[in-house]
Amino acid sequence: MGNNRLKKPFGGIVLDSSFRIIIPFTLVYGIYILTHGEFSPGGGFQAGALLAVGIVLVRLIQGADKESFNVPGPIAIVCAGVGTFIYAATGWLTLFGGGQFLDYSYLPVPMEHLAELHALGILMIEIGVTVCVMMTIIDIMDAIIERLDDDDKEVDYHE
Repeated sequence: MGNNRLKKPFGGIVLDSSFRIIIPFTLVYGIYILTHGEFSPGGGFQAGALLAVGIVLVRLIQGADKESFNVPGPIAIVCAGVGTFIYAATGWLTLFGGGQFLDYSYLPVPMEHLAELHALGILMIEIGVTVCVMMTIIDIMDAIIERLDDDDKEVDYHE
């Protein structure tokens, strides 16, 4: 996957400085939405979108060759599958525990109160959704950029 469009950094000193402030807050807010999804509006999808936006901004401003926060396309696809597996495994654990799909009271984890078990089940679901959504957005961005790079190679502007 040749991300030629993102090899060169996009921003100058102003963009680089401002996004060094914005990106950490975006990532921390995404993690906050993930961990407090069962108590407030939000959850896995919103957290995944926020975390993906943080990575996309890093790629746009600092370039794709930057090692920090860069997730290559093939790894993003695998991680999206891992997120889906976490979601499905949570449901399977409840089935194997004797309950119905996603009946968190049957998770095979020793907890003192059922509310704690329910919160753990929801957190597991949201982690799976977050990872899947975040990596899917990153992979979609990679596919669009690769397609644009391929289109530029086919066009001969000197005719």
